[in-house]
Parts: sequence; structure tokens; C-alpha cells
Amino acid sequence: MPRQTPITVVIARFDDLLARGLRELIESDPSLAIVAADVEHRRIPTVLRAHRPDVAIIDVGALAKLAEVRELSRQHPSTQLVLLATGPSMAECAQLLAFGASACLGSDTQSRDVLNAIHLASRGLQVTPRASSDPGAGSLARGRLLTQREAEVLPLLQLGRSNAQIAVALQVGVETVRTHARNIYGKLGVSSRRELAAPPAPDPGGRIGVTSRLPRRRATTLLTRRRGDA
Repeated sequence: MPRQTPITVVIARFDDLLARGLRELIESDPSLAIVAADVEHRRIPTVLRAHRPDVAIIDVGALAKLAEVRELSRQHPSTQLVLLATGPSMAECAQLLAFGASACLGSDTQSRDVLNAIHLASRGLQVTPRASSDPGAGSLARGRLLTQREAEVLPLLQLGRSNAQIAVALQVGVETVRTHARNIYGKLGVSSRRELAAPPAPDPGGRIGVTSRLPRRRATTLLTRRRGDA
């Protein structure tokens, strides 16, 4: 059944040209309603608390640390986060999605894909971007990303594996695993395995894909409409 009420959207502060384009794009869709725009990054939590929007569009470049995404996602579970970045790499986007974002898109994403991302995010689906032509490209500071080894340790921590089990699986020392775990917790903004919830895996293909963030639902593609659960 079609949604009767419009999807409410908050737009964070962006460069003037991008901000104007985003606003015009969203206003062109009658099923979307902007409840706040040009929101300073420091005021985003307050605005989300006041308006409880379905979707918030946030500038990745304004983030001081990746853990902010996790904090916003946990504090405002009813609001889906759509992140825009300049030339984000697949690694950056995968981490942002793991930290609670519903979508990670490049600022040069086509208009129709931005609208699709908003609609899909509002339904609890996760949107992954097209692969970057330059795997090393990205707008985030290197120190805020997980290293390759940390990225291998993360899913095992999310599954609740012990340090000894991870050490055996990756053929490294237990103390090395402890070090990687501490680094991951710091970058993720958590303090234990219990706080880590295994996120759905992003679509591995080069096209934009969609993964359900809701329990017991399967991944689908961007252009495939989901039918209601039986």
C-alpha cells in the first residue's frame, strides 16, 4: 500500500551550490517534505530530537570522527542517515554503513539515485554506492579508517569470537588481536564486543545495491521493489 504521509527530511549544511540542488531536488518530489534545512553539524542532534524526521541527509566532510554516525544512529533510531561525501571509496562507505548509516553516496550521484536512496532508506533499507574508479580515493582522514587487518578482525568481533579464536582464524598472536580490537573500539566509539552488532554486508558488485537493515529480510537491488512481508 502506498505511503499516505510524506517522508520527512532534514538537510544538514552543505556548500551553497550543493545545498540548493538538494533542496530543489527534494522539493520536486511530492512524497517528500523538508522539515529543516541548512542545519549546522553541531545542531543536528537537537534538530533530529525536535523533528524526528524519517531521513537526515548529512555531509560526511563535517564529521569529526566516524563514531559520530554510530552515535546519531543509536540516539535517533527512527531517523535513517543518508551520507553525502566527495569521492568516497568503497572502504569508507562500507565502514559508514557498518556504523549505522543507511546510505553513503558521492556528491556527484545522479538525482534519481539520491531520491531512490531517500525512499529506500525511509523503508529501512541500506544503499551501497557504485565502486570508485580509484580504490584509494576518499575524503576521510586515513587515521579514521580501519586498516586492512582491523577490517578482517571486525566481523569476527561482531560474531562474538574470543581473542584466542580470532588469533587462530587469522594466524596471529592473541596480543595482536587485543591491539586490533582496542583500535577498532576506539574508531567505532564502543567499548566491548557486546556493543557491536553485525551489520548486513554491503552489495559486493559495482552497481548501487540495497541491503535490508531490518531483521530476517534478504538483500535486493536498487531497482527491484520489495513486496510486503507475508
